[in-house]
Amino acid sequence: MIIQWRKSTRSDDYGNCIELAALPDAIAIRDSRAPDIGHLTLTPQAFGYLLTQLKRDELT
Repeated sequence: MIIQWRKSTRSDDYGNCIELAALPDAIAIRDSRAPDIGHLTLTPQAFGYLLTQLKRDELT
């Protein structure tokens, strides 16, 4: 399977950003500055929960 990564539209001029990929049953997240070290895979539900927490500034 070929994974197509998308860079975040929130990336800054210093290269600090993440990339996302839609997998058949999950969402993959990786650091665009270190793509070869692996990625985090979340279910769509867990990814939605993560986005909700980020929007509410609930992560420290």
